[in-house]
Amino acid sequence: MAKPKTWHSLPEYFALRALMQTGTTTGAAHQLGLSQSAVSRSVASLENRLGTALFEREAGRLRPTQEAVRLNLRLDPLFEALDRIDGQTEPVRETLRLIAPPSYAHRFLVAQISSFLDMNPAFFVSFEVNTSDEVTRGILDDRFDLGISGVEQSRAGVKTMPYRVSGAVCAMPTDHPLATRDRVGPADLHGQDMIALTRRHVRRGQLERLLHQARATPRIVAEVSTSFAAADLAREGLGLTVINPFPIYHYRAGDLAFVPFVSDLEYRSYFLVSETRPMTRPARAFMRHLRLNTPPDPFSRKA
Repeated sequence: MAKPKTWHSLPEYFALRALMQTGTTTGAAHQLGLSQSAVSRSVASLENRLGTALFEREAGRLRPTQEAVRLNLRLDPLFEALDRIDGQTEPVRETLRLIAPPSYAHRFLVAQISSFLDMNPAFFVSFEVNTSDEVTRGILDDRFDLGISGVEQSRAGVKTMPYRVSGAVCAMPTDHPLATRDRVGPADLHGQDMIALTRRHVRRGQLERLLHQARATPRIVAEVSTSFAAADLAREGLGLTVINPFPIYHYRAGDLAFVPFVSDLEYRSYFLVSETRPMTRPARAFMRHLRLNTPPDPFSRKA
């Protein structure tokens, strides 16, 4: 009896997946225990059968085409079935390599990672805190599986998926004269002590333009690099600050007054993953965990 067509194609599928994971024929050959020429022949045979190119050479590495990415995703059930049939007898802890900037990391993500691991004890998390620029570079360089950032950066090889959307708020001590307002506008900040984000933040320039249009000149008493630092200085009575309320509101709602800031300032939070590599199972599970377990607040919503 003739073998099903899928079995004849298995070597080609193994070569495709190994190249997707390693990016070089040398790495794929080492992973599969084959020669480089055998890997190249298998991929060439698959490309010939499909009638399309699956890889493009770029800076010494093989970059998968969109056709390769789509085919690799369709192969997930096959390889998962093979793993169940011929898998290791001992459970393997799958690792989530996660990176995020400080405003998401130190309080919000720490709590989410803890609950995620409680619910998924077979997973392991390697978590790095770094700048938003480094989040993007880490995904590009395959040092991380999943990034979370408040900055949308259009970069080839990185896919951004919306997570949360929020409007700007004015955070201030609860006894501040503006704390009882239903809302605060740019003109209301004239003459007020204010903690500002450093000028490397895009939002600093946007806020300054709004203040200029309203002919408002607050007194900048401090500059900080994160929204959490701005909120903490406001809590100490140094002044008010205009920030993204997510996720700070969850941790400072009892210490500060959060008043909607009337403007077109909008903040978006994103998941970042690779466009060229398949998303890992732990990364997919953690994204779902965050979407389901992010607590609601008055200023942000699901994207």
